[in-house]
Amino acid sequence: MTTAPLSPAAPREAPAPAPARPAKTRSQIASPSRIAFAIAHLAALGVIGSAVFGFLFSLLGLGLGLLLVIGIGLIFLVGLVYVLFALGWLETARVDGLYRFGLTPRRLRRSGRPGFGGWIRSLGQQAIDPGMWRAIAHLAVATLLGGIVLFLFQAIASGIVFTFSPLFADDGVLQLFGTGLVVASGWAVLAGILVVVLAAAGIVGLAILHGVLARAIMVPSREAQLAEEARTSNAQRAGAVRAADLERTRIERDLHDGVQPRLVSVGMTLGLAQQKLDTDPAAAKELIAEAHTSTKAAITELRQLARGIHTSVLDDRGLDAALSALAARSVVPVQLDVRMDGRCSRDAEAAAYFAIAEALTNAAKHARASECRVVVRLRDEPQTGSRTLWARVEDNGVGGAQIIAGGGIDGIINRVLAAGGTARLDSPIGGPTSVEVNIPCAS
Repeated sequence: MTTAPLSPAAPREAPAPAPARPAKTRSQIASPSRIAFAIAHLAALGVIGSAVFGFLFSLLGLGLGLLLVIGIGLIFLVGLVYVLFALGWLETARVDGLYRFGLTPRRLRRSGRPGFGGWIRSLGQQAIDPGMWRAIAHLAVATLLGGIVLFLFQAIASGIVFTFSPLFADDGVLQLFGTGLVVASGWAVLAGILVVVLAAAGIVGLAILHGVLARAIMVPSREAQLAEEARTSNAQRAGAVRAADLERTRIERDLHDGVQPRLVSVGMTLGLAQQKLDTDPAAAKELIAEAHTSTKAAITELRQLARGIHTSVLDDRGLDAALSALAARSVVPVQLDVRMDGRCSRDAEAAAYFAIAEALTNAAKHARASECRVVVRLRDEPQTGSRTLWARVEDNGVGGAQIIAGGGIDGIINRVLAAGGTARLDSPIGGPTSVEVNIPCAS
């Protein structure tokens, strides 16, 4: 699929990532269950965390060391960026699963520009992604805390041995595991109990500290949340204005290029018929029939234009029925798979319908596709308790679509952005092309 721009235009930046959900900073971090799970997490990180960071530093060392060897080091540095993203995604998911802060899952940054240059730009944006680095920093802190937790577990084991040492040890001194601390056998029981209590308290304290640090590092500040909400609101307003402008331009173009000339032709034909009515009634009759046919064609074009502005069946029978009618009218055969157990707001359904209709139009006009597949789902968002309307249009065309100002994909992005959603275009040269939209159901 290609947007086939009529005039060169600079590709636009990809739409911004999904707006961050308001973080639940009031989430309890010191409940018994969360402390227990946090201890388990820290113990696991204490075991594997050092190996993970050893691997990261190995990649960095290989990348820098081999950078001058015909660029081989670049392969390791590129791999390092993607490994960091994967670790950041895992750490964000781990913290959010443990404390339910409502963190937004990490997503790869995309520049929206095509080709190798666009990929390099995306890679650079990903490498400096502050959210990813916050997650990596928290992983390092958690690994350090995990190492201390493991040491304290060993101290508890030594304390237990101290406590029961009169049963098996001879008189003399005992040494606490992992330290130079020695205790006379006569004080071993008391020392063992103290070590167990203090080590257990230390582990619980570290688990609570882990929650506090996770909130401080991973959860955006209130000022950052307000700034993000303001940025999202501005983006939505700009998208709405842009979408309305594109729609007005399309209506004006369709009226000027389609209906208006046809109505002018009808008027001229009727004028000729009036002149011939007395001298050549047969010719006048043919001209009147021609005008009648042109009038019906104009009415059909006006109906199609009105359907493009607003589809009445969408209000009356829902998105499933509206898409079925759309698929039936499509020039390209459409495989439709809609599974919805409810309805969304009028704006959300209208935005999804517009995006799917525009994607099918582009597939028919530019992509030389022979088949399209449309999938629509309602998805639950457990962390926010909301629902989103997800849709994907995929064709088997030639690919190479780009986001061009004023083009079809640009219209989809602005319409979806105005509804508070996100759109994603994936169209490598040679195809296939897929357009994916995700719209809040209550938008």
